Amino acid sequence: MPSIRADDGVRLEYTEHGDPTGRPVVLLAGFKAAATSWLYQVPALERAGYRVLTVDLRGHGGSERPASGVDLARRGQDVRDFLDALDLRGAVLVGGSMGASTIWSYLSQEGSHRVAGVVSVDQTPKMMNTPDWPHGFYGYTPDNAGTYFADGIPDTGRGTPMLRRGRRLIRLLRAMRGAERKLTPGELSLLNDHARADWRAAIADTDVPVLFVAGAESEFWPSSHAAAAAALAPRGESAVIARDGHAANIEQPQAFNAGLLAFLARTAPAGRAKE
Repeated sequence: MPSIRADDGVRLEYTEHGDPTGRPVVLLAGFKAAATSWLYQVPALERAGYRVLTVDLRGHGGSERPASGVDLARRGQDVRDFLDALDLRGAVLVGGSMGASTIWSYLSQEGSHRVAGVVSVDQTPKMMNTPDWPHGFYGYTPDNAGTYFADGIPDTGRGTPMLRRGRRLIRLLRAMRGAERKLTPGELSLLNDHARADWRAAIADTDVPVLFVAGAESEFWPSSHAAAAAALAPRGESAVIARDGHAANIEQPQAFNAGLLAFLARTAPAGRAKE
């Protein structure tokens, strides 16, 4: 598998598919998920003529796993190093869960000179619920900020139970095969950094089109986060996928892919759309 080296020497693996001259679409997976979690998107994007790149950031998939020092700032820098190494321009960045937060980290540090669009997949920009943001992680408030994610991701009791998801569960098991469940101290630190972040200002400063996608039955937060986040962005729009959980691109890939391809077509520079 091809790889690049981040500026601190850590090896980051990636895959490349489709037309090497096509518009680049970079897929960034969420916490603990490998780049293979995009297996339902890669063929659809290939058929549409895109250059499709899936990236394992540090600590994920086949990339190197530093024991510590991984936070959202470092993940954003990994995206920078990847885009720079391949000299990608006009890329559309698609981030699932923490992958979306990683995009905001990158843009807040580096700006959008290499980016033509962003797709955020079921990730609220602020996980803590406050009076001015009631779209956060279920049950997470300033009162329990120091303990809520101390041992991992809490079970909220929301969404459709796993054993009642039918084909959706089969897709999840296939896409997430091999994912490790136990969290290391370094991963817990990353999770808590993720939980404390507030990316609303970064969204408000973003000058490229952004699509916020929500799963109607997300286990983690109300789907209202998508419209609320889109309202912050100068060029934002939102979509909610019915009968869909947090892993929105996996559980309902047909609906997700249709929305993604439509967004790519709407935001394509003249002469670059191949749909």
